[in-house]
Amino acid sequence: MNHQETLTAYVSTFIQQLVHGGVTKAVISPGSRSTPLAYLLQDHPMIDCHVNVDERSAAFYALGMAKVSRSPVVLVCTSGTAAANYYPAVVEAHYARIPLIVLTADRPHELREVGAPQAVNQIHLYGQHVKWFADMALPEDRETVLQHVVRTAMKAVAKAKDAPMGPVHLNFPFREPLSPVLGQWKTVKRKPVSIVGSEKKLSEEAADHIASQVNEAKKGIIIAGPAAEPGANRALLELADKTGFPLLADPLSFLRSELAERNGLIEGYDAFLKDENVKHLLKPDFIIRFGAMPVSKPLLQFLAPLEEVPHLLVDQGTDWRDPSSSVTDYIDCDERSFSEAVSSRFTSQSTSEWLALWKKINQTTIMEIEGHIHDEKDEGAVVGRVIQSLPKNCHVMAGNSMPIRDLDTFWTRYSGPFTLWANRGANGIDGVVSTALGIAAETREPVYLIIGDLSLFHDLNGLLAAKQHPVNLHIIVLNNNGGGIFSFLPQADEPLHFETLFGTPPSLDFSHAAKLYSLFYQKLESIEEVQSGLDQLISEKGVTITEIQTDRNENVHVHRALWAKVKAAVNGVNEWRS
Repeated sequence: MNHQETLTAYVSTFIQQLVHGGVTKAVISPGSRSTPLAYLLQDHPMIDCHVNVDERSAAFYALGMAKVSRSPVVLVCTSGTAAANYYPAVVEAHYARIPLIVLTADRPHELREVGAPQAVNQIHLYGQHVKWFADMALPEDRETVLQHVVRTAMKAVAKAKDAPMGPVHLNFPFREPLSPVLGQWKTVKRKPVSIVGSEKKLSEEAADHIASQVNEAKKGIIIAGPAAEPGANRALLELADKTGFPLLADPLSFLRSELAERNGLIEGYDAFLKDENVKHLLKPDFIIRFGAMPVSKPLLQFLAPLEEVPHLLVDQGTDWRDPSSSVTDYIDCDERSFSEAVSSRFTSQSTSEWLALWKKINQTTIMEIEGHIHDEKDEGAVVGRVIQSLPKNCHVMAGNSMPIRDLDTFWTRYSGPFTLWANRGANGIDGVVSTALGIAAETREPVYLIIGDLSLFHDLNGLLAAKQHPVNLHIIVLNNNGGGIFSFLPQADEPLHFETLFGTPPSLDFSHAAKLYSLFYQKLESIEEVQSGLDQLISEKGVTITEIQTDRNENVHVHRALWAKVKAAVNGVNEWRS
């Protein structure tokens, strides 16, 4: 074979094995050195390729696709700083356990560290933020090398998919010329390698022991965190029913959509656990937590001092996601199989006074929140109005900082069911728009993005992707002219330099961004316009921007007034109980 034929056989073999492993999606950032990968991925009929010219946005776009599909998405870029721009999304994928297969092109070995243009050290570029790294050999057509390529491709897929899922990185050195022969994927004849996975289950002995512990508990609670699998919903609900324990549903747990049907689900804890009296009243004697730590800081503060209380963390892998250091038992197990194994070992308990107390406090809190949504005009009320006006079974992407926290507080059983997504692995505000676009590329249901002005600014480049691959995404930007979350923090008590360092008002008018990218734009001047504004979006296709102006200072004041109302109301429940 000549060089071009060898290059084609090598890369085609790799791609064909990715396809055999179930990979169907790729996001490509244009560049010269990655030509063999880009051309042959685009040429393969089983790979759906999306082109995104900004590498940082491209990586978050792939992240969004993988969130929904829960299947590895391939990322491809050229050498140099292009690969470095993938770093933020790789970090997020690592901590959020999202499967990505990152393929970076590189200079051949003789051009490394000798001053060649667009050449940086890409070996272990992402450090410990990937599950596995391989520096590929230069393309050869020897049978032993091609079989190695087969095994490497399948190992990449297996590593990315194996629980806990995450990103892997393969670095491909290529010599010029870089153009492969197209239409050759059918000629790949190497025997594929298959990998059969299995779920992690409790042993019979462990299941018996845990069931006996649960059965002895009188004041247990179950916490479903962000990492709970969508397929575990039924099993977690059955476990709650059998034990009679309240089930605290994080907004990212996939369980809040069940609120209307399950009054044993608790959603108001972020508001009522701010009160010390309530925390004392609701102190549990047993805790079962699934997945990552929930969004709610008051819940974290509630759990932190309970060092003597048995606290089981059911989570796959040995990352031990326990920032409060309160867990007593780590259980490396699939959430669904754990719940089924424990539930099957005892009959349902009758509704207890303990559960009734949680439900009463929760309902009292929810009524205060509902009153706030309908009477006030701060960001929390806006978020509450928005999610109560959304079409059923849509998808919502939440920006970090205030949007995800307001969704945690204001998503109650009076809102319709929807699926919530957020980048809570590293909790950054970068790449949120691109992640939402990737989610929209993977679903036919309407997708809404609730985001702050600074976070939207961080990823305006991401909007370009919608021109290459049209999707339907409705962006709702809460424009409080700066970093709203800092107004809730102690820094706000020191006004000198606060606006310069933390408020950072950008004074942006997003109508200009909408015009730049040819998007539908509307500005809602009052909270009363929320319903009509969202109704307007039903007939709009593509990406839209709805801007709602809010006030940072008023937002803090009104939020704190709500917390005071909740405190008074739930303390009234305590008096009722006594």
